Amino acid sequence: MSNLVSNKIVLEPEDSKRLVSLCGPFDDNIKQIERRLGVEITYRNNQFNVLGDPQQANGASELLKLLYIETQPVKGSIPSLEPNQVHLAIQEAKCLERAEAGDYGKEVHIKTKRGVIKPRNPNQSKYVANVINHDITFGIGPAGTGKTYLAVACAVDALERQEIRRILLTRPAVEAGEKLGFLPGDLSQKVDPYLRPLYDALFEMLGFEKVEKLIERNVIEVAPLAYMRGRTLNDAFIILDESQNTTSEQMKMFLTRIGFNSRAVITGDITQVDLPRGVRSGLRHAIDVLSDVNDISFNFFTANDVVRHPVVARIVQAYEDYDAEQETIKQAEKAARLKQAQQNAPQSGNDNSQ
Repeated sequence: MSNLVSNKIVLEPEDSKRLVSLCGPFDDNIKQIERRLGVEITYRNNQFNVLGDPQQANGASELLKLLYIETQPVKGSIPSLEPNQVHLAIQEAKCLERAEAGDYGKEVHIKTKRGVIKPRNPNQSKYVANVINHDITFGIGPAGTGKTYLAVACAVDALERQEIRRILLTRPAVEAGEKLGFLPGDLSQKVDPYLRPLYDALFEMLGFEKVEKLIERNVIEVAPLAYMRGRTLNDAFIILDESQNTTSEQMKMFLTRIGFNSRAVITGDITQVDLPRGVRSGLRHAIDVLSDVNDISFNFFTANDVVRHPVVARIVQAYEDYDAEQETIKQAEKAARLKQAQQNAPQSGNDNSQ
């Protein structure tokens, strides 16, 4: 218990309605903070006491202050804090207290028409900085870690600043257990569902009408990867999404399309490959081949970086643990077979000599 600290904070100005919003129904918000940060929070009116490990207690204290600011009246009414808001704030507070001085504090804030978009954790902050400072950036990790969303935000920001002249978004149209031929419509309509996440991010940041106008003027182009062959892309911000479903040849083709004053971001999750059995993922191959090439950065995300519903992080972690366990079993079986073969070899030799 000697390692624990007790932080006392007073939330000003005192407002009973704002405090109710902060704590949530039946103190659900407080309980979520306690559970996620491993602290104990007690309060009376606007005076709070946070007990726990020094780093976590400090993070929880700052979190309470930030969340209380979010309860400021809007047009005379007190906004209620939703569980997802608290979850994202917890993610941010955890990384704020964890980050080394000067690292996360100098994070990049991306300005779009929607407002300022900022990284939620140190890995995202490093990822965004690498996107800005490198010609080619890989974002590798599970769903929900913000790889594609932040890449699109960086592209929109670069377009708004007139650093590039167009945005090109692409992904391989690989079937995940379903056949494209059974979908209605022409090729473009068949491919659209695969590109929908990219459209959604653009619509959220720029608005539907502006995106439609930019697409009509070819300032924004969304296309399947097969359409990239034979092109040279200058003055462009290029995003290849779902790159784990490229072949080695497709990945090489894509990377050699990049022209002058262009940047490329390649995102993917090597645990969700939908390629036919026996076909090696172009993303896995690129990690092996390009890891030492200058001006290329690799950013790896884990379950701890997931910024969706908390259960998503637990699902991702469970799959990672299972895969690691299966790999350990495979290695043990391989070692046992090798040992057995070595034990049998001398006996065979003796039999032959007789």
